[in-house]
Amino acid sequence: MSDLAKIPVTVITGFLGSGKTTLIRHLMTNAGGRRLAVLVNEFGTVGVDGDILKSCAIEDCPAENIVELANGCICCTVADDFIPTIEALMALPTRPDHILIETSGLALPKPLLKAFDWPAIRSKITVDGVIALADAEAVAAGTFAADVAAVDAQRLADDSLDHETPLSEVFEDQISCADIILMSKADLAGPEGLAKARKVIEAESPREIPILEMTEGVIDPKVVLGLNAAAEDDLAARPSHHDGHDDHEHDDFETVVIPMPEVSDVEALVAAIERLAREQNILRVKGYVAVEGRPMRLLVQAVGARVRQQFDRPWGSDPRAGHLVVIAEHDDINLAVIRDVLGA
Repeated sequence: MSDLAKIPVTVITGFLGSGKTTLIRHLMTNAGGRRLAVLVNEFGTVGVDGDILKSCAIEDCPAENIVELANGCICCTVADDFIPTIEALMALPTRPDHILIETSGLALPKPLLKAFDWPAIRSKITVDGVIALADAEAVAAGTFAADVAAVDAQRLADDSLDHETPLSEVFEDQISCADIILMSKADLAGPEGLAKARKVIEAESPREIPILEMTEGVIDPKVVLGLNAAAEDDLAARPSHHDGHDDHEHDDFETVVIPMPEVSDVEALVAAIERLAREQNILRVKGYVAVEGRPMRLLVQAVGARVRQQFDRPWGSDPRAGHLVVIAEHDDINLAVIRDVLGA
């Protein structure tokens, strides 16, 4: 790549647990000769996704090309975090051919696109495309769909409810900003669920864009990389609930990190996480746990009551210090209850 050519950047957005990290792992291992760099922005002080991706580092995307920004939305900390990180990636001994940005599941993508107009970087990088992931099974179930009739009914019943929930706004803003939408977990949704989810997404999208099905993050990189969208110059076509605001807040959500002792019963841990989703409206749980008698660490990823767990690698010389990151809307975080249910 010529030093004068802009480096293409793909922004990968999507709600909590929609499969962004899984998609990036697939792109890393199927880069087609591109040298990739990855910027991971997590919501919370402890990074899990960045650690997962670094464990998958390969020649085309070495560990030094994977940068993690935790405890801060990159579109809110542009000067302090985003710009210096992009400049550092561009200053690597071997310049990346393409940069992938995994946003926090709570992030609004449009403010990030505005950051690409900063003088320090606007002549050096361009937004090749915005890829939005939507959990097909969840969307089909109506979890984040905008139901005008239901909202009107709530508003009439309670004067304080005159707008949609924050989760709905996040979902809609991500869809509205996208160049391609990937319906993840297609195998779990099934044909009927996929058809239903597609209708919901089409209703939210302000323009006609491709909506593709995806399972386990597998998609042809040629489909999602090399779009040449220059999205930073196309903001007007990407409406947002927050247009006209100079900033945005994440006060509707809260993240807590729960240190975890060694557990003896993995099934009991899974049941506890499922209980938190049902009884405390916990949206997301992710992290690592030590299991008694097992040299491997247990990777836990939960979206609502759907929990996935696997032993991913040996603890080795690392302390067997487990922790779980728990994310929910602010009013649903009860630290004492969470600790009690998890046995922390």
